[in-house]
Amino acid sequence: MSASSKLWALPATKVLAKFRTKELSPVDYLTALTERIEAKDPDIGAVTEILPEATASARDAERFYLRTRADDLDDILAMRPLVGLPVIAKEKHAIVGHTLTQGLLHERRTIADRDAAVIRRIRDAGGYIHARSTSPEFSCATVTHSPMWGVTRNPWNPDLSPGGSSGGSGAALAAGFAPLATASDIAGSTRLPAAFTGTVGFKAPYGRIPGAPPLSADWYRGDGPMARTVADTALLARVMVGLDPSDAATIDSPDYLAGSDRTPAEVVESLRGLRVAVCLRLGDFPVGDDIIRNTRAVAAALSFAEAEVEEIEVPWTSERLFETAATHFGAILAPAMRAATAGHEDTLADYTLQFMIDAEAVAARRSLYEGLVMEAEIQAELTTAMAGFDVLLTPTSAVAALQADASYLDGIRIGADGIGREGEGAGLRLEHYWQAHMTVPFNICNRVPVVNVPSGMADCGIPTGVQVVGRPFDDRTAFTVASAIELLRPWTGLAPE
Repeated sequence: MSASSKLWALPATKVLAKFRTKELSPVDYLTALTERIEAKDPDIGAVTEILPEATASARDAERFYLRTRADDLDDILAMRPLVGLPVIAKEKHAIVGHTLTQGLLHERRTIADRDAAVIRRIRDAGGYIHARSTSPEFSCATVTHSPMWGVTRNPWNPDLSPGGSSGGSGAALAAGFAPLATASDIAGSTRLPAAFTGTVGFKAPYGRIPGAPPLSADWYRGDGPMARTVADTALLARVMVGLDPSDAATIDSPDYLAGSDRTPAEVVESLRGLRVAVCLRLGDFPVGDDIIRNTRAVAAALSFAEAEVEEIEVPWTSERLFETAATHFGAILAPAMRAATAGHEDTLADYTLQFMIDAEAVAARRSLYEGLVMEAEIQAELTTAMAGFDVLLTPTSAVAALQADASYLDGIRIGADGIGREGEGAGLRLEHYWQAHMTVPFNICNRVPVVNVPSGMADCGIPTGVQVVGRPFDDRTAFTVASAIELLRPWTGLAPE
């Protein structure tokens, strides 16, 4: 049987189309996903639980499609565009009546008394949560393992990580457990798993999508969507955005991405004359040859479609970006983590303890105001670099892969195969493994939208990704270019069987 004939392999947009024509039952679709999880997740470890109430939601959707006249569907689905679609939720996104642990053992009996804003919006749009996905403790690592849930593995290569912190969502999508997933991003936690699993992830501009207070006030962070296609990611993004009384930072987003549902020919035609800046190393990031090759191939495809593509440089260093971000985390996130884990330090993962120590050490050398000065410099440099361009194209990670069970407590060693490893040996060594990722500058400059799309295969056998960075709040152009890349360089979105 071909992958396209397997229900779990269908993208969300095709599933919705089949629901409308009654070619596919929402109950049968949920059954296919559940069976897929039960068969494959023991080897991947991406799912924390399957929600039994999902069956009732699928039955309700089936009745809706059977009873609603075709003439009425357009109006109803315009207001509730996810009717019948199951979504896998990152466990940090609260679901009323279910545990809310963020991977912390001492929170395993904590029950959420309300839905997170993004969960509520999925429900309001007619979708439902059928399963929940893993993350590292407190979403503070770019690998996904914890004492709570064990090791989450990359479906492309189980020895390697799907990234983090939304690694469970990325692995679940690539394995065919769901068509859509929720994610979050404070330093790359959506984009890195998308890159490592060959999926699509969107980091929205700060304020576009509501989060949970008090950390929703942290201007580095943001919740968002992941999927296997750009269109599916945009579908979920449209549902998530907009003002919300629970988050004072949210901004109005009327008619979000309206008019972006264009034909493939129109998408490619829109590239003509578009100005694309390409930055291969973002200063001095040690980008692997395979990642540079794949990024240049994406740029060449855009150029072939008559976009105006130009390579640029930025005056950044990975050390400076890390110091800037660590100052921020040491002033905001580390104190939040200390408060949430006080008295339970002996149950924490080693990387959680190390994150707090590292962030606090940097913050001890520099005030939050001094960190803001550094942030302002980086923001101005990005503005200068993007002047005259519509988007910036850059790799998502300099390192091609991380080991699935590693914690990287003492830096990272990048071997000739592009895999980042722990300990001594041959290869380039970086003081902190976050210096191998190229995502954090766009959290420092967190009014820019970023869409990760697959760029090809790394030499080590897992996917690589590129970031399509838009100008502040110009989400539509970022999605348009991401859609064009997907058309010009088609990608499966699913790991091989």
